[in-house]
Amino acid sequence: MIASQSIDPQAVETLLLGPVPGAKPVWYQKHMTLHMLPDFARDWMNRVRNAFLIRHPRAVLASYALKRATVSASDIGFVQQRELFEREADRLGAAPPVVDAADVLESPGATLERLCAALGISYVPSMLRWTAGRRATDGVWAPAWYLSVERSTGFDSPGPRLDEPLPPHLQALADEAQPHYEALRSHRIT
Repeated sequence: MIASQSIDPQAVETLLLGPVPGAKPVWYQKHMTLHMLPDFARDWMNRVRNAFLIRHPRAVLASYALKRATVSASDIGFVQQRELFEREADRLGAAPPVVDAADVLESPGATLERLCAALGISYVPSMLRWTAGRRATDGVWAPAWYLSVERSTGFDSPGPRLDEPLPPHLQALADEAQPHYEALRSHRIT
């Protein structure tokens, strides 16, 4: 996976701020804190609209542990996400949009409509359905992470149950992440 991507932060920044592929009016980019190393510049983020997708730490850890043998706090990124959120809120003078994955699954249309409004883009109901299968835009990591997405045609899975116990080492990480999740959740679009 790494060999297929640039590892030069400046080249990645140039790509992310460059022309939108296909001259589309909106270019959705999913950025993961795991990929944003501490010495990478963040100023480029001031030139894009930012929204924050959050997910309960127990749900993150339950699914992440299925793919990785070891998990650390920096892998799941709650501290980093909160830092990025606070940086963006300071820059804007108000909280940027926050969406909880549970809200998307519970009420996809209403949640996406509110997110689109907050970002100043048009909501269309076709956002709720898609054709099953792999997409070129999913990237080289799709086989490792997106199998359930590739089988889906819409928002129809509640995800991991939050009442199922985690192993002690994962529960400790969930407990550590919980305050950061709650801080962002207090700003979620409702």
